[in-house]
Amino acid sequence: MSDTLKKILILSAIVVVLFLILNAKIGFFKSENTAQAGVSSSPAMAIPVSVEAVKPERLERKLNVTGTIVADESIEIRSETSGIVTRIFFKEGQQVRKGQLLLSIDDEELKAQLEKLKIRKDLLEATEFRAKKLLEREAISQEEYDITLNELKSLDADIKTLETQIEKKHIRAPFTGIVGLRQISEGSYVSNNERIANLYSMETVKLDFSVPGKYSHEIRAGQKIFFKIENIGQVFEGSILAIEPMIDPNTRTLQIRGIAQNEHGLLLPGQFASIEIILETIDSALMVPTISVIPELGGHKLYKYVKGKVESAKVEIGQRTDNRIQIISGVSAGDTILTSGILQVRDGSPVVISNLN
Repeated sequence: MSDTLKKILILSAIVVVLFLILNAKIGFFKSENTAQAGVSSSPAMAIPVSVEAVKPERLERKLNVTGTIVADESIEIRSETSGIVTRIFFKEGQQVRKGQLLLSIDDEELKAQLEKLKIRKDLLEATEFRAKKLLEREAISQEEYDITLNELKSLDADIKTLETQIEKKHIRAPFTGIVGLRQISEGSYVSNNERIANLYSMETVKLDFSVPGKYSHEIRAGQKIFFKIENIGQVFEGSILAIEPMIDPNTRTLQIRGIAQNEHGLLLPGQFASIEIILETIDSALMVPTISVIPELGGHKLYKYVKGKVESAKVEIGQRTDNRIQIISGVSAGDTILTSGILQVRDGSPVVISNLN
């Protein structure tokens, strides 16, 4: 290859390289200028948000406490007298009626004594009759007749005492209810005040619970209560039966007793109950989602949607529910508030509605 040809090839390569470098620089400046022009000329991007229209709602201010279910009436069946159990007339878990015979204790000895007194009474009645006739004829004195009459009256009293003792040998149900597990058997010896079984009246049940003393002026007899028990999703309704007229100085609580119907027998004494009391009902409360309210120094605020932009508003809050807050002041019915995108916006930010509740 000649020297002239080599020089021509080298110069051509240099020209090509210079052309490529110059072309790259010109393209870079064009793209940079275009980008700058685009940034300066395009408007700010609107932030997508969810909003909700504020409207009046019914709000119930509630107090939630816990309590225990107790039987409407309950006693321990015991015997006033001692003796051998001759007959048991009830079955465990059975419902019994008021006055129904539950248990008999051996009373043969007392019946024999009663029979003896009745025979003696017959003789004294005959003696008193004859004495009365003699008194009418003035054959005996008034004093002699009075002695005979007093003996008869004393015998009547002894008979009534013995009949009462015999009646105590027969134990009856004091009210209608369900008998629990018995603690004795036929033929066993029972002593005074020995527990025979428990008796429960459960057509209605009571609920014992307490509330903080600060609510004492908001609790009243007849007020409705709602409650649930363990393992049952059903909500039961009852009412406040009575209020202890004193706040416990140790716990600073007020003792309350409620009452409820137990038609299906689902409520049993001793069960744990979660109780809800409605203290106040507000028919036109302005409620917003909890997520919309932002706590800040000295209060709370939320964001309103106004003509495509965001405006902040200081608000005063009231009662809370599980996921909503009452707004007392700062918004009005019909206002539109942000429920999402709250962390991405500030006063005056342009927004676009992506979801309307």
